[in-house]
Amino acid sequence: MGLADKLAALEEELARTQKNKATEFHIGILKSKIAKLRKELSSPKKSKSSGSGFAIKKEQDATIALVGLPSTGKSTILNALTGAKSKTASYAFTTLSCIPGVFEYKGAKIQVLDLPGIVEGASRGTGRGKEVIAAAKASDLIVLVLDVFDPFYRDKLIYELYEAGIRLDKNPPKISIEKKSSGGIKIVSFQKQDISNELIIGILKEYSIHNANIILQQKISVDDLIDFLAGGRVYIPSLTVINKIDLGTDKLKDVNYEYVPLSAQTSQGLDELKEKIFQKLNLIRVYTKSKFNKVDDVPLMIKKGSSVAEVCKKLHRDLLKLFKYALVWGKSVKFPGQRVGLDHILQDGDIVQIIKK
Repeated sequence: MGLADKLAALEEELARTQKNKATEFHIGILKSKIAKLRKELSSPKKSKSSGSGFAIKKEQDATIALVGLPSTGKSTILNALTGAKSKTASYAFTTLSCIPGVFEYKGAKIQVLDLPGIVEGASRGTGRGKEVIAAAKASDLIVLVLDVFDPFYRDKLIYELYEAGIRLDKNPPKISIEKKSSGGIKIVSFQKQDISNELIIGILKEYSIHNANIILQQKISVDDLIDFLAGGRVYIPSLTVINKIDLGTDKLKDVNYEYVPLSAQTSQGLDELKEKIFQKLNLIRVYTKSKFNKVDDVPLMIKKGSSVAEVCKKLHRDLLKLFKYALVWGKSVKFPGQRVGLDHILQDGDIVQIIKK
């Protein structure tokens, strides 16, 4: 039996197994076996020299990916946001490659990727699914694009992304493992867990971990543990857009999730979309001051919670080696011109002067 057949058999067994307390252990082990096989099947063959994703450089402050069904208006949204010339038409599968464009908002240069439409089975490679997923994984924000005619396809989009290892609007689980040569498995948990120690140990053994200390800093699920052990997961914020609202539909009254209403064709809702994108990207503006005490008019855009070290990396790759200290003016310091180190966390609007050795 080949890997694909084994996977299909396990998935079928999981689907027909009723979920209850008695089957909890069995389901957990099945899920871990399935995750291992999927990883094995999705790993690129050594004989292949080329990658599976679109060749797109991340050259701006942030990158967002437009992900949706064919013919939901992703190309029209790209054109409305950036002025990029992505071919548009009212029939499916117009975009056959990844089209990039850039727009500027509040000092941030944001790259937008118009990806080919995602279809059922994309996580397994259907409809250029592997390339679409690879580009989405590399983005800083995923914009789920639906239209007024099928606003309920959102769950299927999320499912395809989930199956491909993309976790939307989640943080990585706070789990760490210290492997050792003997002594079995010891579980250290900071919170009471809903899953049993027996199941945790069983899943660890599926991943050939027989001697280790596992530290759980939060309450976790079986899926969290498998995600941590399997690897290859990315955690990305998302935003949902329902396009073509100018065409109107009664279906929207039954939508129970948060979304940005948009007509890319008429630009209705475009300003709100830009603002929501900026908020979701969690960017802050930091201004640099030269040794001549001139403050740069154009801010550096960095992620909220970033340190002085991130500013150094953005300015020049060798600046970390030459760093002596930094002087900071703004909300993150107690007084203007305070001397700080590389680990100092900056806030929006701060001015930073890097002093070299």
